[in-house]
Amino acid sequence: MSKYDLENFPPKAYLESEAVLRILVSAHRFLAELKGVARTIPNERLLISTLTLQEAQSSSEIESIITTQDALYKFQLQPQLADPISKEVFHYAKGLDVGFAQVEKNGLLTLNCIQDIQTTLVGNVAGFRKTPGTKLINEKTGETVYEPPLPDKILTLMKKLETFIHEDNPLDPLVRMALIHHQFESIHPFYDGNGRTGRIINILYLVKEGLLDTPILYLSRYISQTKFEYYQALQAVRERNDWEPWLLYLIRGIALTARHTTRLVENIGSLLQNTKHSIRANYRFYSQDLINNLFRHPYTKVAFLKQDLDVSRQTATRYLDLLARDGILLKKKLGRENYYINQALIELLFHLPELGENSK
Repeated sequence: MSKYDLENFPPKAYLESEAVLRILVSAHRFLAELKGVARTIPNERLLISTLTLQEAQSSSEIESIITTQDALYKFQLQPQLADPISKEVFHYAKGLDVGFAQVEKNGLLTLNCIQDIQTTLVGNVAGFRKTPGTKLINEKTGETVYEPPLPDKILTLMKKLETFIHEDNPLDPLVRMALIHHQFESIHPFYDGNGRTGRIINILYLVKEGLLDTPILYLSRYISQTKFEYYQALQAVRERNDWEPWLLYLIRGIALTARHTTRLVENIGSLLQNTKHSIRANYRFYSQDLINNLFRHPYTKVAFLKQDLDVSRQTATRYLDLLARDGILLKKKLGRENYYINQALIELLFHLPELGENSK
């Protein structure tokens, strides 16, 4: 087989093999289940706030940007005290928000949107790279196994990719998503943040195509746990124009993470209802805004509650202290300020099982 030529995009190869069609059936079924379950949450946007940091942490981990969920939630509490790595990971969550807002508003995933995402991630407006991209080197042999296109090709390639994202096409949307991801990663259009931007594009494309209402499928965790297979499948296309391993890999990841996320959302929904009933039965200050706060901010503080409930600082403190006294929240201290953890929700989020074919 000949090497794949980025300029001949989309590929003319036969893509929807029998094996690919079989895994597509599972992926679409699990995505539909996830979309339906997410709609049972009274305020579906709570899931974005709750799950975005999961995606941010896993996506950044692929780039060896390592932090903990605890550090990320503390960043929300006191940004001025956060370490540089937590700030960088948090920028991913912000980039996802920026992109989702644009896709939700106009239904488009444009080059301007992609550039806005990358700018938010890296904190500068350098735009498309104007120097050669970093070569991919075989560590054992020293051989160059892949070299991104030169800068004078980038705009043309990205415009062609933008056209493909929005044009009518008989290919299944999950196959198109896999093609988009491979093409974007291979163009490598930016100086920095290409991997993280590409993974955000994955989520937003699912939203654009109506397969999800909100960006809650954190595919980066699957990629992080199967990194060797990911790069191997990428290279199989580049070196031999062999698309089937790549398509099977990515679509299987969608199926696995959709199934896993469905179970997680179901558990969050059950916990939300139990918490709601408990607080409503035992506290006169129950309100839906209070519940929303506790699930939008797994680590909350007086200032958050004061703003969300439009109450005084003294009243917000009293509410949180009472909930902590009775074990619904866990009260802790960060510097001179108290914060309150929705411990049951954190247990769901911090102790996720490994993804796998037999994971439940």
